[in-house]
Amino acid sequence: MTLYDKQTLNWKEWQQLIENSASSSWFQTPEAYDFYSSLNFLQSFVFGVAENDKLTGIVSGFIQSEGGILRKYFSRRAIVNGGALLSNNISDEALKQLLTYTRHELKKQAIYIEIRNFKDFSGFKSNFEKAGFSYFPHLNFHVPTPDLETCLKNLHASKRRDIKLSQKNGVEWGLSSSKKDLESFYSLLKNLYSTKVKTPLFPVEYFERLMDRPNGRIFIAKYNDEVIGGSACVAFDNRILYEMFVCGMDGKYKNIYPSTAATWAAIEYAAVNGYDYFDMMGAGKPSESYGVREFKSRFGGTLVEYGRFLCVNNVLLYRLGEFVVRMIKKQK
Repeated sequence: MTLYDKQTLNWKEWQQLIENSASSSWFQTPEAYDFYSSLNFLQSFVFGVAENDKLTGIVSGFIQSEGGILRKYFSRRAIVNGGALLSNNISDEALKQLLTYTRHELKKQAIYIEIRNFKDFSGFKSNFEKAGFSYFPHLNFHVPTPDLETCLKNLHASKRRDIKLSQKNGVEWGLSSSKKDLESFYSLLKNLYSTKVKTPLFPVEYFERLMDRPNGRIFIAKYNDEVIGGSACVAFDNRILYEMFVCGMDGKYKNIYPSTAATWAAIEYAAVNGYDYFDMMGAGKPSESYGVREFKSRFGGTLVEYGRFLCVNNVLLYRLGEFVVRMIKKQK
């Protein structure tokens, strides 16, 4: 059994694992790693394990932090989007070694490691827990996109009405490659995060680089030639379209629903272009009320609970960080 890091990993074998694994997602691809590596505010990482000289597991993601020197130190966390990339026949021992190696390499760099599953890893739950990763429930919606007619039919009646009214009143939506559109969308998104979400938002560079990527997709909703909403997505192998960010000037105009139009633009694109489904990338914890979940629930998706795995490297700093985040979100 052999362990790898970014210097020793065979990228051709990595790509082959992507093509053959049931747990594949865009976020565990070499392209995603390159994308994260191109951003100076993120620190990318990748670790692998091989059995009998064949790559059977990958954990790839980024370390994120914000603010000045002191705040950066207290906000360091490692994020693994999509879950681990695993061979369909990876052994328990290989997975254990991969997770243990990941913990060891990130222990001094991140206060905690969070693995966000976008597929079903329930069969590996005990392996993660034995390696020091606790499981906690987290919801999501997958919207099937076999064709446009089916997507329209599956919409909740209220969303179908909102889309029709928005279109009737002059809202247009679609894929955009305009930097000007992107700037307007980011301005709306930044306002949303500062006033309501109250969690850190990536700098605009993240979205600029995403737009330039082959798999990046930016959808824009416009009214009277003004950007009133948008959605930032990424495509995987023309099979899955992931929605990472969405926002809109909701409530500003009568009978116009910008966030709904922006999300529908992405779903419509997925349906027309033959994608299997649209991944809404999170609907909160089952035990907590979450307004965004109600919004996402009306697009005809299937509610799934694939959860997350968490490994805390520094309990004191982690609890302190939790307290600070709660205080920030309580502020009006």
